[in-house]
Amino acid sequence: MLFNSYPFILLFLPVVLAGYFWLGRRSNLTPVIWLALASLAFYAIGSWQFVALLVLSIAFNYGIGHLLIVAKLGPSRRKAALALGVAGDLLVLGIFKYAGFAVENVNALLGMHFAVHILLPVGISFYTFTQIAFLVDAYRGQVAAYALPHYALFVTYFPHLIAGPILHHKDMIPQFEREETKRPDGHLILCGVIIFAIGLFKKTCLADGIQPLVALAFETRSPSFDQAWCGALAYTFQLYFDFSGYSDMAIGISLMFGIFLPVNFNSPYKATSIVEFWRRWHVTLSQFLRDYLYIPLGGNRHGRVLRYVNLLITMLLGGLWHGAAWTFVVWGALHGAYLCVNHAFNAVVPTIPSALARPARIGGAVLTFLAVVVAWVFFRAESVAWALRVLHAMADPSNVVFGREEIAALVMIAVYAALVWLAPNTQGILGYDHANRRVGENLRAGRMRPLFLYGASLVLAFGILGIQSHSEFIYFRF
Repeated sequence: MLFNSYPFILLFLPVVLAGYFWLGRRSNLTPVIWLALASLAFYAIGSWQFVALLVLSIAFNYGIGHLLIVAKLGPSRRKAALALGVAGDLLVLGIFKYAGFAVENVNALLGMHFAVHILLPVGISFYTFTQIAFLVDAYRGQVAAYALPHYALFVTYFPHLIAGPILHHKDMIPQFEREETKRPDGHLILCGVIIFAIGLFKKTCLADGIQPLVALAFETRSPSFDQAWCGALAYTFQLYFDFSGYSDMAIGISLMFGIFLPVNFNSPYKATSIVEFWRRWHVTLSQFLRDYLYIPLGGNRHGRVLRYVNLLITMLLGGLWHGAAWTFVVWGALHGAYLCVNHAFNAVVPTIPSALARPARIGGAVLTFLAVVVAWVFFRAESVAWALRVLHAMADPSNVVFGREEIAALVMIAVYAALVWLAPNTQGILGYDHANRRVGENLRAGRMRPLFLYGASLVLAFGILGIQSHSEFIYFRF
């Protein structure tokens, strides 16, 4: 089921909200069970064939977690339990996500023709990483014993299940245990609706609106210079508003239940360096890769050279996490190389004279954006060869069409660029503070009414009217 669909907005969400708060008047546990079951139903509506896999994954990881948290195991057995848990998770992820890719490459190397066709369970990358983090923390002694319903809801919670953010048990389960979240809070519900409306508008009007221009570069066999740039920039902004819209909608839906999700998207194209970009783009994935891959690899503790090696390995695997294809490997390698260059530059030029600070920030922002656009070409292209063809066209100004279609595309891209760089982001507008569980304080104090509410209503109306028959989020594929 999609957030940007009439059945979800008009039926599923109101029914689940009503049931959650009605049960919350009688118990602190039954609303949790209700929400976990509703989340499974949400998943089953779109991917019924993988519900059993999701349930088995929850049972397996909860069992391993129980061994690590409650059972009095010796150090070697604890290590074996963790290894079993992580290996089991990675094995399942590997079979469903990478078996076809591996066979395809073996075929290419050995000239064979084996065929493997395995459907990819929606959301498997997100719920697998979420549970691996849980097991690692349990092994480290950083996890309390959780009840099964709370753990099941932590994994299945439908606002995040399909495309993130990657949740952390320490943040989410205590919120599920709070009695206050089972009572309807008018202010949080209003803020949730407004944030959801902004996200819906971003998805249905902005991301889906610019999507046709992407074909200029990626569905044309020999794009011209201007077509290649228009298509690459269109995809850059499509992905931005698609992911930003999903992140807003997830936060907004969760707020209606009184649950604060972590910020996962923070105006990444305003970054002035690639290091800052990764602190703003898919924030929870960056944190996961840092805490559970980069630091265990050694991080920056063993010298500069090994630090760069660790960065490259981390980003290569981060690229592969997004999809089983060489285009994602190249995308990850590019970002790994960008990060190495950025850290090397910071080591060579630790401080910039104050007179040059502003030009340096502007130059850094432009360079970062261009580097990101080049990497997105690989992210979007059907193959590495196709990506190189687009990049070659982007580097050849002698081949220009610049007809009516290209001029119209350029105007549209300029409008999107202005929105990205000049408009505030959603958390800034609403004052969303995940750490302190605060949102919309200006709204509560009456400093934003009524004009703001009229604007939000208009955005919601446009968002609903813009819903197309079936428009998945790009991150659903990962």
